[in-house]
Amino acid sequence: MTSRTWFVTGAASGIGYELTRLLLASGERVAATSRRLEPLEALATGYGDQLWVAALDVTDAAAIRRVVNDAVTRFGRLDVVVSNAGFGVLGAAEEVSEEVLQSQIEVNLLGAIRVARAVIPHLRAGGGGRIVRMSSTGGQVGDPGMSLYNATKFGIEGFYESVAIELAEFGIGVTLIEPGGTRTDFNRHLVLATPIPAYENGVLGQIRGMLTGDVDPELLRRSVTGDPAKVARAIVDSVEVSPAPRRLVLGRHAYEAITTVLRDRLTALEAQRDLAYSTDADDIADSA
Repeated sequence: MTSRTWFVTGAASGIGYELTRLLLASGERVAATSRRLEPLEALATGYGDQLWVAALDVTDAAAIRRVVNDAVTRFGRLDVVVSNAGFGVLGAAEEVSEEVLQSQIEVNLLGAIRVARAVIPHLRAGGGGRIVRMSSTGGQVGDPGMSLYNATKFGIEGFYESVAIELAEFGIGVTLIEPGGTRTDFNRHLVLATPIPAYENGVLGQIRGMLTGDVDPELLRRSVTGDPAKVARAIVDSVEVSPAPRRLVLGRHAYEAITTVLRDRLTALEAQRDLAYSTDADDIADSA
């Protein structure tokens, strides 16, 4: 198989790092980007020209376009783009500061949109390709304490639902990755809002204690089940599937949670059928 060129954001840690390592070991070429370069520079000594590393802050629109263009200059083309950069905020909606609110949206939502806008012209010019965007169970299921994170994941899924239709005629496929809890440093790097006492004894207080306090190792093992190396392998395998799967749900907890919420949502929708139809204009209702 001819090697492809992958462009990966957030490549220095977690699933992005596992993916980069797997791709290099498989003989693929990788343009790996991150705000923190040390882990990637360590990889470079073993893979030479296969790996191109660049610093990238996805809140900088001009830098995104510059780095994408530099990657194309370096490798000649892009085949697969993995938009992975992001972080989480833990706190009730009213607890989160304006600064953190802006940062969460800038990185997870606007940054991901900007990456897509920068790479799409190159994929079109190359005759097709694949865009993979890291979402999460939180792109389908609401979680107390993660409302801002959920907002960015629901938002990017809506963005790609439309973009996927726009890009299909150019041979560009789109896949949203929806893993459940995965054994990376995601929880350790959560940005924590300043708690308001009113939430201390409720569900958010329990979640905050579980994620930031002394956690029972067995509870943690059973709650966070995803293997980042297996997630990376599933992402690579998905690129071989045509047409591109619109979503890839990874992990038993993700599958169960998403299944439950979609069934409940459909049941609620079906119960509103008569009400939905009743609000059509009379000339439409009469012709139905």
